[in-house]
Amino acid sequence: MRVNGYMPGQPCWSELATHDWQGAKCFYRDLFGWEIADVALPGTEFSMFTLDGDDLGAIYQVSEISADDSKTQWSIYFATEDVELTISKVVAAGGQLVMGPHDIGLAGRMAQLTDAEGAHFAVWQSNRHIGAKRRSEPGTLCWIELASRAPSAAHKFYSDVFGWDYRDSDITDMPYSEWLVSGEAHGGMLEMTPEWGDMPPHWMLYFQVLDCDDYALRAKKLGGTVCVPPTKIPGVGRFAVLKDPDGGVFSVIALQES
Repeated sequence: MRVNGYMPGQPCWSELATHDWQGAKCFYRDLFGWEIADVALPGTEFSMFTLDGDDLGAIYQVSEISADDSKTQWSIYFATEDVELTISKVVAAGGQLVMGPHDIGLAGRMAQLTDAEGAHFAVWQSNRHIGAKRRSEPGTLCWIELASRAPSAAHKFYSDVFGWDYRDSDITDMPYSEWLVSGEAHGGMLEMTPEWGDMPPHWMLYFQVLDCDDYALRAKKLGGTVCVPPTKIPGVGRFAVLKDPDGGVFSVIALQES
């Protein structure tokens, strides 16, 4: 589905920070069939990943200066009309500013943040670049999911910052909430149990595929890892959690036809 713009609070962009920029480009190109367009930016190696020429997200090399402190990870961006105002709301709600705010040329303005539990996310105030130009079709981002140790506090945090509503859902056999922007579900949240160990709270990105099992097998052949094997969610579809060769974790999901 082509996108012409995003409402404040909607997920609008995905980005991979990696220690192996060249290897990541090859992995995701071969896995999803994404086209890779290198972009000349001072101080880093940066590429857009696209589908039929439409921007979907980006991949960039973690700088050597921060390499010891930064792990390979996917990040989700949320649309905002005012980066500075959103930062002030994040801080007031107990979150932190990690980087920014700063302009990305004439494309827009961004900042990287954490919520009150330390889960990372970013915000994007568009100018000439709205963010991802496609969503909710094979090869694109279709869902995001917060793993939280304090769901009630997370509900309040994201409501205070973005004005999100939520509703309880029975799509899994554990407590689960769906995040709503203007009544539309764009993501979910599950509670982290002791079985999660010392894994920190985080956002998980889901990319839509036609065949979950095929993509899990393909990722493994490309040097990735299957963290959670293909699993059926009744009434929703079939998903798997994967890790790229440099440690970036993401999910794929084949949605059940309605």
